[in-house]
Order: sequence, then structure tokens, then C-alpha cells
Amino acid sequence: MSNHKILTIDNLSLQEFDSDAELIPLLTPEDEEEMNNEELPDSLPILPLRNMVLFPGVVIPITAGRDKSIRLINDANASGKNIGVVAQKNEEDEDPTKVDINTIGTVARILRVLKMPDGNITVILQGKKRFEIEEVVSEEPYITAMVKEVPEKRPKKNDTEFNAIIDSLKELAVKIIQESPNLPSEATFAIKNIESKSFLVNFVSSNMNLSVKEKQDLLKINNLKDRALETLRFMNVELQKLELKNDIQSKVRFDLDQQQREYFLHQQMKTIQEELGGVSHEEEFDEMSQRAKTKKWDDKTQKHFEKELSKLRRMNPQSPDFSIQRNYLDLFLDLPWNEFSEDNFDLKRAQKILDKDHFGLEEVKKRMIEHLAVLKLRNDMKSPIICLTGPPGVGKTSIGRSIAEALGRKYVRISLGGLRDEAEIRGHRKTYIGALPGRIIQSLKKAGTSNPVFVLDEIDKLSNSHSGDPSSALLEVLDPEQNNSFYDNFLEMGYDLSKVMFIATSNNMATIQPALRDRMEVIKMSGYTIEEKVEIARQHLFPRQLKEHGLTSKDLTIGKKQLEKIVEGYTRESGVRGLENKIAQVIRNAAKSVAMEEKYNKKVTDEDIVKVLGVPRLERDKYESNDVAGVVTGLAWTSVGGDILFIESLLSPGKGTMTLTGNLGTVMKESATIALEYIKANSEAMGLNAEILNKHNIHLHVPEGATPKDGPSAGIAMLTSLVSLFTQKRVKKNLAMTGEITLRGKVLPVGGIKEKILAAKRANIKEVILCHENKSDIDEIKPEYLEGLTFHYVKEMSEVIQIAITNQKVKNAKKLI
Repeated sequence: MSNHKILTIDNLSLQEFDSDAELIPLLTPEDEEEMNNEELPDSLPILPLRNMVLFPGVVIPITAGRDKSIRLINDANASGKNIGVVAQKNEEDEDPTKVDINTIGTVARILRVLKMPDGNITVILQGKKRFEIEEVVSEEPYITAMVKEVPEKRPKKNDTEFNAIIDSLKELAVKIIQESPNLPSEATFAIKNIESKSFLVNFVSSNMNLSVKEKQDLLKINNLKDRALETLRFMNVELQKLELKNDIQSKVRFDLDQQQREYFLHQQMKTIQEELGGVSHEEEFDEMSQRAKTKKWDDKTQKHFEKELSKLRRMNPQSPDFSIQRNYLDLFLDLPWNEFSEDNFDLKRAQKILDKDHFGLEEVKKRMIEHLAVLKLRNDMKSPIICLTGPPGVGKTSIGRSIAEALGRKYVRISLGGLRDEAEIRGHRKTYIGALPGRIIQSLKKAGTSNPVFVLDEIDKLSNSHSGDPSSALLEVLDPEQNNSFYDNFLEMGYDLSKVMFIATSNNMATIQPALRDRMEVIKMSGYTIEEKVEIARQHLFPRQLKEHGLTSKDLTIGKKQLEKIVEGYTRESGVRGLENKIAQVIRNAAKSVAMEEKYNKKVTDEDIVKVLGVPRLERDKYESNDVAGVVTGLAWTSVGGDILFIESLLSPGKGTMTLTGNLGTVMKESATIALEYIKANSEAMGLNAEILNKHNIHLHVPEGATPKDGPSAGIAMLTSLVSLFTQKRVKKNLAMTGEITLRGKVLPVGGIKEKILAAKRANIKEVILCHENKSDIDEIKPEYLEGLTFHYVKEMSEVIQIAITNQKVKNAKKLI
């Protein structure tokens, strides 16, 4: 049965239905008989109701607010006339017409009219008998219609079936009132005291929780017995709904303390999930416990896990911390605690794998084999931290993969370039939203073992910010004395990294924090010679690019001569990354011809290379004419390997000032100043006229001004350029030099010798001047790299001038006074 509703008529809202006896009068059979005998007038004013149906004998309160409804009620109340009440077909209609209302309604009398403060009026109506609209006479000022009575067919007094239906109605009504918490218990007494059977049916029908259409269908039924049966059917449905609702609520309605209450609520959720076919959290917890039994934990770790799992069991699944705690335990179970892959100590096999994957790099391979040998003998050696440093494209990262294959270990790589948050290394604390472990722990989880080969790529490009210094966080990771208990903020426990073989890569060791650099064993990887690049291209790059472009060796081949042409004419690097791009460009051209079924040379020719790659653009760097005095070839180290640079100088009339151009750094500017002061101080010994220095301006220039240049290796080249300029004697052809000078004329050693020597070979240099202290660097370079080069080791600047500058004057040389 319905509770105390708020009903509406047109744009009016009904007041709450009170249970006062005055509003629920007990209609006696005598009153009902009197109503039935009352004569029905030919026409009635019609009051449409929005969302309710008035039944005979039932009293309802309504609130009227529309002008038509207020006027109808005032007129009827003043004259004491009855009105006709009908339900609208659509409760949304604001101004219903004759086609918008039902034809079957109830004659009603006005019991009371109350004026409300908001201008509306509240009216209490009582239904009398049913009627049917025959014709609408007028719609202004309100609807008036011709009506006729609809007689009700009632069963006989001794109809046993009808009496049983009425008894069932009373019984069900009492049960519904008892089951529903929203209905007052006083309504039970009203139901039991109703004597009129027809009024009982109408009263129950009016107050059931039915739609307007369902109630209107009940009102249309002429046979009282049929109406009672239909009402009984609706009541049975409503009772079943109430009982089901109360049954569900009773399962969790206990007087328990907070902890027990949460427990039983969790049990209820578990039951619901199981009914829906889902997995309960309890099963998930049990699965975690079973997985924990298979882990190789020590007692401390085991106790910590059990404590955290117990905490998860007590958490509310709707709490944000629940998912964080569950993720934490999942990570705990996924980490490979004390799980190690078995190392393969076949050193000959390891050597073959390194040789197969990398051409050259003998020093790196030698160091790796030494490490494997010691590891084989001791079997418990703490893994050293190796840092491979060198220009891009020389194979630093791929070395790690080859070592992993040789050892039979898992391979893990993380890129540290641009990393500036310490939490990326150490992880976030669990108290933060979106907390995650650090990348070290995450990578070990993916690897599945605690002894992988772990490549830390681009370690020199770590940054720092307000979020911390990740390079400092790496100190614990890379320190063999500390990393056996590496602490991750998310894991909240020490994790053993001592069996991990860390290999770091960098381009420039100068940018690495000194404390971090101190914990690593640095292995330098220089660039490749032209011969090495050709072999790498032939053995590795060309076959790999053929496969990636869908071709085979039957579709395209290339000779050493053509590979050498690509190396010398189109690449200018220490590594082979640019070379691979050029080879890929040649192969793509062939792939296009194959796909379009065009004719092409299956063996690449020099003409094919020029056609695809264009005219060689880098051959000019091999050699630059020294036919002009003051031009010297220097050797420099860059982040991409060694390179040659040219230093030019020029005299012009002036007062002896010196101008430096070419985007030079502070160190190179100081070298130029030192060189000039040395010449001035020793002009007499060099046979120079001192007046030349005072009456001419000097302009020293290093070409390619858009490129910044700095470093302590161009001192002797600058001094040689100035001496050549002042004496107007050219520098020996095919000669390069590197070294720094002092004011006393001493030649100082410099670094990056191997890279510089390789650059000299690429540029077809025949002779190189070096400081005598750099001889040990030359001895470490493979003899085949030095073929065709002559080295001059010097201590004094006078030796450099003697070797570099000949006695032959340049043609058309300007005579200096």
C-alpha cells in the first residue's frame, strides 16, 4: 500500500496525507446506501487530477493552484453542488481539454476548503459514485460535461467466494501495513473496522502503490467482485516486494560494534559478488597467502608480508588505501626474492658471442672476459659497476645485451636521460596518491631474476630539480658495499642488488657527479677506423637492413669499395649510426625498384651511391690546402669522437691588436694570448722583426663559427699558425698537431688521443705532432690503426716550429718590413 504521498492536480501539489480520523472516515453501509440512492445531476463541473484516481467513498486532500480549478471549487463550495473528478491521461498537461481526460470518473462532494498563505487552496473531497462523461458542454471558465451514472454490479450477500476475497484483502492489507515502515500502525485499526465491503475495496485500491493508469483500470471495472480480485493480485505483488526487501535488510541488521559491523558488511559484499559471478576479496587474500608460501623469503621478510596482508584484510575495500595496499602486496609477491638465473661460464662461447655481435672493441671484450673468469673461479664475486663511455653509435648499449646472452642472464635496460626526480630511482612513499616503486625495482620485477645484466643508459644525462637529485640516489644502487640492502621507499624494505651486473653508458664523463664516477670502473670506447666501419657495415649493418626492408642477399649486394665510399663521403662520426642510415637509404631505393618491378643494379655501384645519396659532401674535410701561410690543421675531441679543425691567421695594418673569431671558449682564447706573448718574447730568437708585431693587427680565426669550440688542445696549432704568418712560410702539407703550450714554450700533453688519431686517419693526414708524454697513449692503440701515420713527439715549441714550417716561401708572398 502507498505511504503518505504528495499528490498533484494540474499545477497544484497535494498536502501530505494525514492519518487523522477526520480524514479517513469509516464509511458505514447506511452512508454508502444513502450515496448510492442520491440522484445524479445531468451535468457536472469537471476537475482533472494529475497523478491520482478518486474512488467512491474515499476521502482525499488536494491543493488547487490553477485559476480554473480554484474558480470551480469556489463556485461549487458556494452553491453546495457536487463536482466530477477525473484523472488526466497525461499528468504533464498543464491545461487539459476534453480529449486529455478519462471518461470514467467519480462524483465528489467538498468536505472542507482551506485557504493557504501562498494563494492556493486546500480542498478535502469525498467520492460518492462513478459516472461516465457523455458530452463536454463547455470548457470555459472550466470544463462542464453531460454525465450518466455507471452502476456497480455487486455480488450477493451470501457469495462465499466474494466474502473470502474480502477477508484476504483485509489480511493482506494488515500484513502490508506491518511490513512497511512508512505506513502508520493506526491504519491497521481503520482497515479492521471498515464494515462496507465495497468501501474496503475502494479504500485499498486508492492507497496501493500503483500507477495512475492501473488505478484507472480498477475504477473502470463494473463488477465489484472482479475489482476485488484484481486488487488482491496487486496486493500480493506488493507484499512479496516488501517481504524480499525486508529479508535482505534483516540479514545485516545487527547491533554490533564498528569492527564487527564492517566484518559483516564485507561478508555481505562477498555474497553479492559471488551471486553476480565475481571473485570475492577473501579468495584473493587466500591466493596471496598461497603464493607467499612459494617465495624464498627470510623470516624477517615473511613476517613483514604477513603483517601487511593482515592490514589489507582489515581495510575497507572502498577506501583509496585498499588499492595501494593491494598493489604493494602484488609487487611484494612478483619480485624475484633470492631467485637467480644460472650463469654460463663457457668463456670461449662468451668470446665468440662478443666477437659475433661487435667488430673491434677489443679492450671492452677483454675486460668482460676477465670478469667472467673471476666470477667462474669464485662464484660469489660482487658484480663491479662498469661504465662504458664514448661517442654515440659505437655500441655501448648493445654490449650489455651481448654480455647478458653470453652469461645466460636476463637483460634489463632503463634510460636515465633527462631523469630529474629522485623518486624515479627510490620510488614514492605509499602515503602518496598514485605511489609506485622506483624504476630499479620495477625492472627487476619484469626481469624475474635478481641477477640480470642491468644497463643504465645515458647516465651522464641525469638532471636534478626541486624533486631531488637522482644521481645521488644512484650512489646506493651502484656502491657494491651498500647495494646488498637497497632501500626503495615504496617497498619499505632492503632489496639485495649485489648480484646484479650493472653496466652504465655515457658520452661524457665530465658531467657525471664525482662521487658517482668514483664508484664505477670506466672503460673508454673510442670511435672506429674506416676499415672497421667497412667491416661492421659488411658483417652487421647491411645484412640487418636487408632483412628489415624485406630483401635478401640475392636482391642486392655491395662491395667493400662502395662501402668505403659511403663511409668517407657521407658520414662524419665516430660510431656507425649515421652509416647505417645511409646504407638503409641505398637499400630503400633498391626495395622501391623491386616493388615497382623496375630494372636496377643488383650489385651497388659508385654511380648508384651518387644517384641515391647525392654528391659526397664531406670529402672536403679530408684535406685543406696549406698553400697560404698561417693555415694549420689541428686535432680536437668532441662528444661524437675526434675531429679535425683548421686555424687561420691574417695580418693587416694597425697597432698590434689581436682579434679572435670562430666562437671560441675561454680556454682557447687564453691559448691564443699565450701563443702571441711567447712569439713577442722570443721574436729575436725566431728571426722576426719586432716592428712587424707593433705595426700590424692580427686576426686569428677558427672556421665554422656557428659551432662552439673550447678545450686545452689547440695551443701549439695557434702558435704555429702565427709563426707561419709572421715568417710567411707555409706549414708542411698533410700535417696535424695537438697539444697545449706554456709561456716558457713547453708542450703539454692532452687527452682524447685515440679519437684524434682516428680523425686524422679519416682526413688523410700523414704526420702528427704530439707531446712526448702522449707516447704512452699511442702505444695503447692497435698497430693497424696507426698504419700510414708518422708521429713526432716534442717537448719544446721550437721543435714544433722546426718540424711544421719549411724554409720554402709561398708564391707571391707579401714582404714584411
